[in-house]
Amino acid sequence: MSAVRASARSRTALALLCAVVFLDSMDLSLMGVALPDIQRDLSLPGGTLQWLVSGYAVAYGGFLLLGGRLADLFGRRRLFLASLAVFAAASTAGGLLSAGELLVASRVVKGVAAALTAPAALSLITTTFAEGPARNRALGIYSLAGAAGYSAGLVLSGLLTQVHWRLVFFVPVPVVLLVLVIAPLVLPRDAAGRARPRGFDSGGAIAVTGGVLLLVYALTQRSWLIGAVALALLGSFVLVERRHRAPLVPLDIFRSRTVSTANLAGIAWACATIGWQFVAVLYLQDELGYGPLSIGLGIMPMGIAILAAANVAGRMITRWGLWRVAALGMLLQAGGILLFVRADGTSDYATMLLPALLVHGVGNGLSFPSLNIAAVSGVPDDRQGLASGLITSAVQIGAGVGVAILAALLATESGLAGYRAAFLAAAGFSLLGAVVAGLGLRAPARRGVPALASDDL
Repeated sequence: MSAVRASARSRTALALLCAVVFLDSMDLSLMGVALPDIQRDLSLPGGTLQWLVSGYAVAYGGFLLLGGRLADLFGRRRLFLASLAVFAAASTAGGLLSAGELLVASRVVKGVAAALTAPAALSLITTTFAEGPARNRALGIYSLAGAAGYSAGLVLSGLLTQVHWRLVFFVPVPVVLLVLVIAPLVLPRDAAGRARPRGFDSGGAIAVTGGVLLLVYALTQRSWLIGAVALALLGSFVLVERRHRAPLVPLDIFRSRTVSTANLAGIAWACATIGWQFVAVLYLQDELGYGPLSIGLGIMPMGIAILAAANVAGRMITRWGLWRVAALGMLLQAGGILLFVRADGTSDYATMLLPALLVHGVGNGLSFPSLNIAAVSGVPDDRQGLASGLITSAVQIGAGVGVAILAALLATESGLAGYRAAFLAAAGFSLLGAVVAGLGLRAPARRGVPALASDDL
């Protein structure tokens, strides 16, 4: 194959993989505005309605680590295509069903499919593009697609619900079908003769999947008892991994300071940005009286800022190093959130809210690609799925923690005082992430899996 054809094939593969992560991220926010219409048309109780959102998030967060390891063991391309087909089937079923329990079930299945798809897609990118500037650019575009998907979900949710809420379920299906047709032609085939693993770590898989599922569930339900059970399962997972001959998550991957730091900073990043977005939407709705479509359109400039910053993040990392760009992005993200602290019940959009959204968006667009690049830097190809699953799982867990803590702060204070407390907490998470990234991403790993130093980019 000529170099030109190979390059065109790689670009097409990247576009397809980015389209999928766009859809996965979009589904995290796509339900929000449609929920009142769904409840009214189907007469669903509040508990069932909540699980249309939580069911997807819990399944997505719970199965990510398992999905990452399965991609390494059974083939990234094979797992990507199979789970994507399930994603399309679950989306179609959700748009056709009317029983609340079945709707929730379709969302859970869709979350599991997304959890298997996401790490396979990310590891396909990291094994297709060589480590260095080429991979940095590819991961920057991939991160941009994920960030844009979440923002687009907020806008599309309002637009589609204006027509009918069932379109919210159907909208991903045509894109997924197109990807399923083209992807086999451009994605690299799995290695021939891949042997089925002997002694698969079923105990570790059950412990970590159950632990993460229960942890996310405990956060959404604010249950200390379930949280304690989740922590016990995660503790048993560590013990299992230390003794198993073929562990699901080889713990020596965390000897890489770069990988460990990226995951810790990823948790702080998600606590800040996803938690803040949750609170900001409530603020716009309850304090300023914005409708669903106005909220989506009002947030759109932040999405544009994210896209613009993510587009240059790869070049900045190559020139200045991972730690500088990651820390700068987290600081700017914190600055944008802190600007919201001055907001009140009569805040003007152009002079008060828009600057905060733009600053936050730029910081978000710089930090997210940096953390994704760091999370897979220096990791061998046969562990790229695992590393991809780890960082995606860290972000999902961070999102659950951030939303739970900020929602609790909202409940403890009334009116604007609650919003300001939540905004301050979100900014604190972002500042913590900046410190972690600034200190950890410029320090070499001591031993084990080698970390990629920022000067090598």
